[in-house]
Amino acid sequence: MSHFVPSSGIVIAMLAVCFLMVLAFEATNGFHDASNAVATVIYTNSLKATPAVVWSGICNFVGVLVGGITVAYALVEILPPDVLTPPNGAPAVPMLVAIFASALFWNVLTWAFGVPNSSSHCIIGSLIGVAAADALLQSRSVAQGVDWKQILVVLKGLAISPVLGFVLAGALYGLLRIFLKSRGHLFVPPAPHQPPVWWMRVLLILTCTSVSFSHGTNDGQKSIGLIMLTIIGMLPATYALNPSADNQIRTLSDYAGRAIPLIALYGDDMKAQALTSASRLHGSSHVLAQQAQAIEAQQQGQSSPLDANGGQFAATRAQLRGDVYQIVSQMKHVAGSVDASAEERHEATEIRKAMRDSVEYAPLWVRLLSALCLGVGTMFGYQRVVRTLGERLGKQHMTPGQGASAELVGSVLIGTAGFTGLPVSTTHIVTSGIAGTMAAGGQGLQPGMLIRIVLTWIVTLPVTMLIAGVLFYVLDNPAL
Repeated sequence: MSHFVPSSGIVIAMLAVCFLMVLAFEATNGFHDASNAVATVIYTNSLKATPAVVWSGICNFVGVLVGGITVAYALVEILPPDVLTPPNGAPAVPMLVAIFASALFWNVLTWAFGVPNSSSHCIIGSLIGVAAADALLQSRSVAQGVDWKQILVVLKGLAISPVLGFVLAGALYGLLRIFLKSRGHLFVPPAPHQPPVWWMRVLLILTCTSVSFSHGTNDGQKSIGLIMLTIIGMLPATYALNPSADNQIRTLSDYAGRAIPLIALYGDDMKAQALTSASRLHGSSHVLAQQAQAIEAQQQGQSSPLDANGGQFAATRAQLRGDVYQIVSQMKHVAGSVDASAEERHEATEIRKAMRDSVEYAPLWVRLLSALCLGVGTMFGYQRVVRTLGERLGKQHMTPGQGASAELVGSVLIGTAGFTGLPVSTTHIVTSGIAGTMAAGGQGLQPGMLIRIVLTWIVTLPVTMLIAGVLFYVLDNPAL
């Protein structure tokens, strides 16, 4: 393993490469996943290709900006705390390289073959692969070192999304054919440059807007957390702690003290490290007060006495962040423990929420950058996946009725997923929805392409887990 010395030239260079890789991944997320939103309006002649992808890009851009950061850090917390913030103070270069390289590779590979695939599953698989490799390196139980709940969520989504999309879109298309049988032009491939009737065209554009916006609010957040990990590695003194959380930082000592007995009673196999972190943080009220004062000074554009020792200042902030994540990870475990009482689980949830506020945030420029990459990515490279959905999935081109049915079902399911708790995937819902309408229409599906798509969906998680896990194991293994 290379020795990643903090602030060394090679580390800064690798972090810069990681920064470019996460931006590239967000762009591939745009032209890969967002193709699902524009395929229906393009192939039904509701919008020409350029206006369609520009509009979808704008909707994705806006969706990222208004979507918050909850999803961003929910994904980041899949990783063990010692991977997020290595105990030796070095930036998490092996973790970043493993995640970005594996997710970007699989996203680009599936796009090159024109296969619609979930970027979310790529990144989740990469995160889980790193967590599993870290458990092996640390001689910990893989059963506790890996967030198996996330794997279950992905598997549920893989089972639920295609079935819902296929059945509901197919049923809706069947109903349209019954009740609108006098409008036969809605159920045949449109003539070149001939848009559908005005109300169908409006419906298709509105559903495209909804799917694009929902994609931005959800998928667009995922890269925000990864961008933050990279810039924290590059500039820990500036970004390790939330620059608007001076009051929360002052209370970290008290919350750490409240967490100690919960960790001691119900902690997992990493509780020894967490107890060390909690004890250190509990006894650091003076350090925390200094950090809060430094943040207040930064907010007012003033210098702080801590600025005089930049290297130590950065190391202290990085360690504080690492200690917080050790405790947050244990509180997540306690909150889900069946051995803890209801009061103790509530206490753990409260501590976790309060402490996360000090380290989980995203500056406006990071949100803008993520939104820009997703929006720009939507406008380029979309043709391969769009062509698959419009021409190569069924034995004839998509009809306006099929496009409207698939996109309407997709927009409703994706738009309500946050309320229903269904682990749906934009890619899986829309792709299977189009397939369902083509099956319901009687023109049939192309079995070769259908098998290729389904196999890709099935292997995405294990492949990205394997690639990321091997990369991390090689880069972070002191014996290699």
